[in-house]
Amino acid sequence: MKKVSVIIPVYGVENYIATTLQSVLEQTYKNFEILIIDDATPDKSIEICQQFTDHRIKIIHQENRGLAGARNTGIRHAQGEYLAFLDGDDLWLPEKLEKQIAHLENSPAVGVSFSRSAFINEVGKPLGTYQMPKLKGITTPYLLCRNPVGNGSAPMVRSEVFEAIKFQDNLHGCVEDFYFDEHFRQSEDIECWIRISIQTDWQIEGISEALTLYRVNSGGLSANMLKQLDSWEKVIEKTRSYAPEIVNQRETLARAYQLRYLARRAVRLQDSSMAVELVNRALATNWRILLEEPRRTLISLAAAYFLWLLPQSLYSQIEAFALKSTGATQRRRILQDQS
Repeated sequence: MKKVSVIIPVYGVENYIATTLQSVLEQTYKNFEILIIDDATPDKSIEICQQFTDHRIKIIHQENRGLAGARNTGIRHAQGEYLAFLDGDDLWLPEKLEKQIAHLENSPAVGVSFSRSAFINEVGKPLGTYQMPKLKGITTPYLLCRNPVGNGSAPMVRSEVFEAIKFQDNLHGCVEDFYFDEHFRQSEDIECWIRISIQTDWQIEGISEALTLYRVNSGGLSANMLKQLDSWEKVIEKTRSYAPEIVNQRETLARAYQLRYLARRAVRLQDSSMAVELVNRALATNWRILLEEPRRTLISLAAAYFLWLLPQSLYSQIEAFALKSTGATQRRRILQDQS
């Protein structure tokens, strides 16, 4: 029975970390270690973790290095053949580890396995909608346009994959191995998946079940979206430095997809002016997104303008109906894919 290292970066999650940790302890697959990385959290998150007495839990303290730095510390300490990542405010369903291990065991060419995710709100209530990414045939050009893994709590990675992409640097006073690039405080995950797809032969593939519960927080709003766009641009520049032909072929289309994605986030956060600005920029950057994904692009455009133009009460009614319909369609799709 292979061992799984579950890596949980902890920073400012005192309201969620107990249920997050409990969701790991309730896994049907039992051969795991839990590496809690205290990224100099200023709250009581670590005190809460210390109340758990399970021998599989290890707490590792460090100066603040950000999400990428916390994950790297976890990878360096990991003893498992498989590494699973879980953010401190998200949850797993009990079968998450078991089903993703089965996926990797049955798919020797797959190096990164991920699950679909269901959205929950800040208090853990299901929102009825899901992240529904492409699951197979994920190529580098596709990764430049989208992040199918979806969030930091969905992937499980073979340890050999990280060995294949590691690099050395001196960022904290000594030479260390790095896996996620700590120069990125956002978009560090998609940068890593792109690097895996270019520098190794390992495949990235998903499974149909929604085994991750991804918490949607309202903090940050437009400032965070603009920071995310800036981080994405830096990912493109880094990728261009070692794979210029791939980037040059897809750059404007990829930027249009990123702008559309951020527009949809702005809609979810009820920031109408930002949503309209971003969706307009997406179409101006490369109108071919209308040809490649007409339905999704038109829905994004309509949602942004409805939010901007309609009275809040009317928009809320339309949104509630649309989300209910979308959720029902997504659930049917998940069930069809499982069968």
